Amino acid sequence: MANLKKIKLDSISKSVKEHQKPDPETYRGALALAKKIKRKTIIHINSTQSGGGVAEILRSQVPIEKSLGLKSHWLVIEAEREFFVITKKIHNLLQGKAGFLSSKEKEFYLSVNRELGKKLAEFLKQFKNGVVVIHDPQSLPMINAIPDNFSSLLRLHIDLSSPNPSTLEFLRPFIANYDLVIVSNKDYLLPLPWIKKSKLKIIYPAIDSFSDKNKSISPEAAKGIIAEYGINPTKPIIAQVSRFDPWKGQSGVIQAYYLAKNKIPDLQLVQVGFFEAQDDPEAASSFKRIRKHAKGDPDIHLFYNPKQLKNISDDILINALCVASQIMIQGSIREGFGLITTEAMWKGKPVIARVTSGSRLQIKNKKNGILVASPEEMAEWIVYLLKNEKTREKLGRSAKKSVERNFLISRYIVDNLKQYLVK
Repeated sequence: MANLKKIKLDSISKSVKEHQKPDPETYRGALALAKKIKRKTIIHINSTQSGGGVAEILRSQVPIEKSLGLKSHWLVIEAEREFFVITKKIHNLLQGKAGFLSSKEKEFYLSVNRELGKKLAEFLKQFKNGVVVIHDPQSLPMINAIPDNFSSLLRLHIDLSSPNPSTLEFLRPFIANYDLVIVSNKDYLLPLPWIKKSKLKIIYPAIDSFSDKNKSISPEAAKGIIAEYGINPTKPIIAQVSRFDPWKGQSGVIQAYYLAKNKIPDLQLVQVGFFEAQDDPEAASSFKRIRKHAKGDPDIHLFYNPKQLKNISDDILINALCVASQIMIQGSIREGFGLITTEAMWKGKPVIARVTSGSRLQIKNKKNGILVASPEEMAEWIVYLLKNEKTREKLGRSAKKSVERNFLISRYIVDNLKQYLVK
């Protein structure tokens, strides 16, 4: 049985007082826009409360919208595991994986969304008007249940640069019915020529600099935290934070690590990908492959189970890891937008990333980070940067400035408020 669960904000968000105001001009703009929207109800719908970038963004976005006086709500899908197996397959196909959906898979996917649509329609009856924002393909067909007194926004966070044609064609009738389709990159507009330009919008994702994962901690505190988990803070560390998924390229990062270790014998690799997202049933099998690839190397530290942590949250561990590492790695071979890349850059760390549509948005090669095309090239840059501290620091400073200019939550909030006025 499928359902929509309303997330209780008091259990996951900071109070309004703890959310510091952005720069005055941006804050005044947000307040002015919020006044125009106050009579509308804003409903965000996604597939998981924790794990993954979408939940990360909504965890800050919804409370901030509420602090501006908006009536914002966050609903999460609850459904059978089979539904999420199919939606993960849809996710992979839309990111370019070969294959197809069977008639049975299509019907199951649509039947669950019809059931969810009924729940949504009933929930919306209590509001006069508003905006429904559907995040990603899991609940995309629910467009059919959104009444005329609500605007419909589809927010696609995935890499849509080379989608599987048959899957996109299957979803096309639903996508075309939205009042607005929002993506993270102009490259993702190319497969959607059948949508009017006026119904397409590009909004870059962003991070909340005051969340537990991104707030400032000292290098000493960071080193103390990672030392508790067997990572030696006196030896060089490279780290990757990504859920265990074939698209995230953990195997390629391990390959690069082994190549670099030939020249830097005491090098350590940390890979973090806690199993939290209910919409990712492939995580466990992906992790088993990575663990096998790591070959029991004592200098490879894998974090996958929240029970591995003692008395801290995974956000605090990731924060400490970003601060204590010399280099952060983004190994994804497909990435709509890597929030962890932005988070590492915000901490002034050089990031070495595989070339993807998302990484090209965030990183200008050799100016505020490094873009590579292979594990071999990644290994060469790991060695070079570890031996050249001044270059690491220069890239890190430029990285932090670029995040401050482009990828903080204050800008993201204003961009989204403008879209709530779509009709």
